[in-house]
Amino acid sequence: MSEPAIRPSNPCFSSGPTAKRPGWSVSVLEGALVGRSHRAAPAKARLAEVIERSRALLGIPEGFRLGIMPGSDTGAFEAAMWSLLGPRGVDVLVFDAFGKGWLTDIETQLRLPDVRALKAPYGELPDLRAVDPGRDLVFTWNGTTSGVRVPDGDWIAADREGLVLCDATSAVFAMELPWERLDVVTWSWQKVLGGEAQHGMLALGPRAIARLESHAPSWPLPKIFRLTKNGRLIEGIFRGETINTPSMLAVEDALDALGWAETMGGRAGLEARVRANLEAVARWVARTGWVDFLARRPEIRSPTAICLRITDPAVTALPEDRQRAFVKAMLARLEEEQVAHDIGAYRDAPPGLRIWGGATVETRDIEALLPWLDRAFAEARAGL
Repeated sequence: MSEPAIRPSNPCFSSGPTAKRPGWSVSVLEGALVGRSHRAAPAKARLAEVIERSRALLGIPEGFRLGIMPGSDTGAFEAAMWSLLGPRGVDVLVFDAFGKGWLTDIETQLRLPDVRALKAPYGELPDLRAVDPGRDLVFTWNGTTSGVRVPDGDWIAADREGLVLCDATSAVFAMELPWERLDVVTWSWQKVLGGEAQHGMLALGPRAIARLESHAPSWPLPKIFRLTKNGRLIEGIFRGETINTPSMLAVEDALDALGWAETMGGRAGLEARVRANLEAVARWVARTGWVDFLARRPEIRSPTAICLRITDPAVTALPEDRQRAFVKAMLARLEEEQVAHDIGAYRDAPPGLRIWGGATVETRDIEALLPWLDRAFAEARAGL
C-alpha cells in the first residue's frame, strides 16, 4: 500500500495528557508567577480566575462550589469519596478501568458494608435502570479506557435521596452535563482542554455540601482530602486557596487553555469540535472492513476516547497475546512514521486502538491519520 499523501500536522492522539490546543507554544507561560507564593494576592487571583472562568464556560449553576484540588482528577474524586461516602449504601457503575478503580477504593480501602457493583464488559453499559435513587451513586460519565459514555442524565432521579458522584474528567467541556442531576463532578486540566497534569477540579452541589457539614467519616482523612473544618465547609478552597502548593506554570497554562476555549465559542464550540472528530472516524469505520467501534451502540459511544477493535477474521482468530502483538506492530509503524503517538488500547481493554478526539485535536489531523491506519494494518496483516 502506497504512503498516504498527507500527514497529521500534530501526531499527538494520546488520551491523557492530551494534545495542546492548536497554536500553543511555551511562550504562553511567560507571564507565569513562578517564584511567587501561591498565597500572594496576584497568585490567588490567578487561581480564582481559573475557577470563575471554568464555571462560566461550563454553565455551572449557582449554589455549586468549584475548587482546585491536588492529584489531578484522581485526587479530586478520592477527596469526594473519602469525605462523603458512608451514610448510605452505594451503587457503583463499572464499565471501564476507572469505575473499577473507584469500586476497589470503596470496597478495600473505605470498606463500606453495603456496596452494589453494577458491571458491564468493555464496550457496554450496565443497566442504568437498576440504579437505586435511595443509595449514593459513583460513576464515570465517559469511560476513557472503554470508549463508552452514558447517553444522558435522564436515568438519574431528580428526587433522589442519595448523592451522585460523577467522575467527568474526559467529558467536561466535550459533552453536556445535567448539573441538576449531579451532586459532585470532578475533572482535570489534562483532558479536553489539553492542560498540564497535576491539578484536579472539584464541583460540589448544595446536597453534597449539606452532607459534608452533617457527616463525619469514621476513617482518618489525609490533609489533602479535608474539605471541612469544625463541621463547616472550608470556603477558601473554592476561592483559590488550594489545599497544597499548586504549580503556577500549570495554572498559567490552564488560563491559556480557557482563553482558547472562549475564542472557540465556549462549551458549545468545543462540543462541536468533538462531534466533528467522532464523525470523521465514524465515516471511515463505515467504509473500512477491518475495524469497528468497541462500543457497538452509537448512543453510548465516547466522542473523546474513541476506542476501536479489529474485526478482520485473520486477526480475531489469533490468541489474545498474538492479537496484542499485531496491534503493537501497527503502533510501532505509526510511531516510526511520526504520524501517531500513544494510540494503543488501554492495557486492560481488548486489543485495539484508542484515538483521542477531544477539542484540542483538529479534525483534519484525524482525517489525515486514518489512511495511515489502513496502511499500518495492511503491512501488519501481510506479516501474518
